[in-house]
Amino acid sequence: MTPAAFGPTIAPMTTPTPTDPMAMFRDVVNQWEKLANEYGGQLLARPEAAQLMQGATSAGLQIQSGVQDAMAKVLKAANMPSKADIEALAGRLATVEASLARIESLLGGGNRPSPAPPAPRPTRGRKPASPA
Repeated sequence: MTPAAFGPTIAPMTTPTPTDPMAMFRDVVNQWEKLANEYGGQLLARPEAAQLMQGATSAGLQIQSGVQDAMAKVLKAANMPSKADIEALAGRLATVEASLARIESLLGGGNRPSPAPPAPRPTRGRKPASPA
């Protein structure tokens, strides 16, 4: 009997190429970036957009300044130092340390006398110490 007698011949099964989901994701992200760049370029070419961004930036700076002023008032009411107070104090401390280092160098190079060696401690054993 011939193989044709059993029905049509079936082609050997080929393995389908697996799709790479990360490659598809990269393609989508690349297309999205391209479209966003085109749209952003067109938008920023308009003078109205530049004015809007300038206004938003200045409003943000005004808000930041207002928050800093309000925080300084709250800290003052709580009798706590503000950031500016701490920075001023750190600057004054640095000048005092520099002056102290200069004075130490004038008085002898900053050499301090070494402390006296500690006194010998008695032993804590039960036998009395032998006379030396």
